[in-house]
Amino acid sequence: MTITTGMQPRHGAVLEPASRAALHLPAWQANELEAGKFFPATEAGLNDPYAPSDIPNATPPADGRIASAGKDFAAVLDEPRSDWPKHEVTGGRAFTLTWGFHAEHKTRRYNYFVTRDSWDPSSPLTRAQFDPEPFHVVQNACQPFWDCDDLVPTNPTVHQMVLPQRTGYHVLLAIWEVADTPHAFHQVVDLAFVQD
Repeated sequence: MTITTGMQPRHGAVLEPASRAALHLPAWQANELEAGKFFPATEAGLNDPYAPSDIPNATPPADGRIASAGKDFAAVLDEPRSDWPKHEVTGGRAFTLTWGFHAEHKTRRYNYFVTRDSWDPSSPLTRAQFDPEPFHVVQNACQPFWDCDDLVPTNPTVHQMVLPQRTGYHVLLAIWEVADTPHAFHQVVDLAFVQD
């Protein structure tokens, strides 16, 4: 497939449930939401403590620019709005999330974060709005990445996880961290936690 700048989909995005990017951006932009890895870190040049031979990170997105991964073309995703379409879920229950890819990258891990009980939906997304640790991690073990053939994810990639207990509106942050580049792909999914 030939890719022309700004015209065709690249890299990857959350397909199901539909991310904020998938609902509000053209496909090529939804797949381009990459910034430095190791959220909630804020600095660049960090080595992966689990896989020190992986490429050090670029600068992660700034607070208030997390949903857009700091991309100006996606700034609408950072707006604190009450009308983002939300997917109904139940805390403590199984949840399935699917990634689709348009470029192969050797993958180190996927991290999944959710907003705290005390988060403020009327404010932009910041690190302080999320639990500091991911509630679910999928990590690929093979090292060093250049000797590993099993780090390229299947397309699509499906993850099963159990959501933490929450009520009402919350945001899930899904991060795909790449081993052979300094970047991670950031996707936000808006959730409405309901009771059984």
